[in-house]
Amino acid sequence: LAQLLYKFRKWLKRRHPYNPVGKAKANVAHHYDLSGQLYDLFLDRDRQYSCAYFETPGASLEEAQLAKKRHLAAKLDIKPGMKVLDIGSGWGGLGLYLAEICGANVTGVTLSEEQHKLSNERAAQRGVDDRAQFRLLDYRNLDEKFDRIVSVGMFEHVGVVHYKEFFGRCRALLKDDGIATLHSINRSDGPGATSAWIKKYIFPGGYIPALSEVIPHLEQQGLYITDIEILRLHYAETLRHWGIRFAGNRERAREIYDERFCRMWEFYLAASEATFRYAGLNNFQIQFCKNQHALPLTRDYIRDAEDALRALESKLPRLKSVPAE
Repeated sequence: LAQLLYKFRKWLKRRHPYNPVGKAKANVAHHYDLSGQLYDLFLDRDRQYSCAYFETPGASLEEAQLAKKRHLAAKLDIKPGMKVLDIGSGWGGLGLYLAEICGANVTGVTLSEEQHKLSNERAAQRGVDDRAQFRLLDYRNLDEKFDRIVSVGMFEHVGVVHYKEFFGRCRALLKDDGIATLHSINRSDGPGATSAWIKKYIFPGGYIPALSEVIPHLEQQGLYITDIEILRLHYAETLRHWGIRFAGNRERAREIYDERFCRMWEFYLAASEATFRYAGLNNFQIQFCKNQHALPLTRDYIRDAEDALRALESKLPRLKSVPAE
């Protein structure tokens, strides 16, 4: 009986994250509407608040975050003029890259008022506000078709009970020959539960899935899984860089908030790094589509696309001068 009760409590905790349209905005605001000054103290200059992609062991955070955007763009096989949806577009970094470098017409959606405001300001500053538009909107309220869909670091906020709805909306919003890529943290040891500390202080409504919880929903929606890549230690390295940067700017963080907040944030970054490095958290990129003929036969196109994107980046002084650390 005790074992049955334990399993039931674990099952209940796993399904606790409940993010209906109304509540989701409040959960996002708890974390992402913190002062923008805080994020500038530990993120890269493009404010990429998700797992970077370290192509070489000695890559800087700036280089690795640019490589992440390039890698995703290459996987999506984006052509100029394509309509791209970025679900959970953050401060607009990926969407702006896809508009500037790939020539895509990007719609980004976020529930954070601060991110929404800054994203559109950045698009205007770079002269691509005709091709990159960011909306304060829940993805569930969209009703149009896109050639490509990408979602980075947002799926952790969806909640298990909403996975069917998430992939159902992806299917509805994706054109018949479209391609989508989902980038998310995952557990390597099967379904679990969100720690009470993280749920209370950092990400209310958040839940990190196992692949075994995600794949069935793709199958049930009739979506073809065309590629799965596990970024094993990339998030541990990302968090290491964030921790170093935060430590270097600790006094400024203390001026913005207080000592208690600084200790909480240091614990969050250090504990997260240790969990990714030693305790079985990873990051996946799942590519899926409605038509299995939408992609080339092999993954070679990704490498070729990355080479082409590097050449395009070299023409932008802002990207050509990405600093090494």
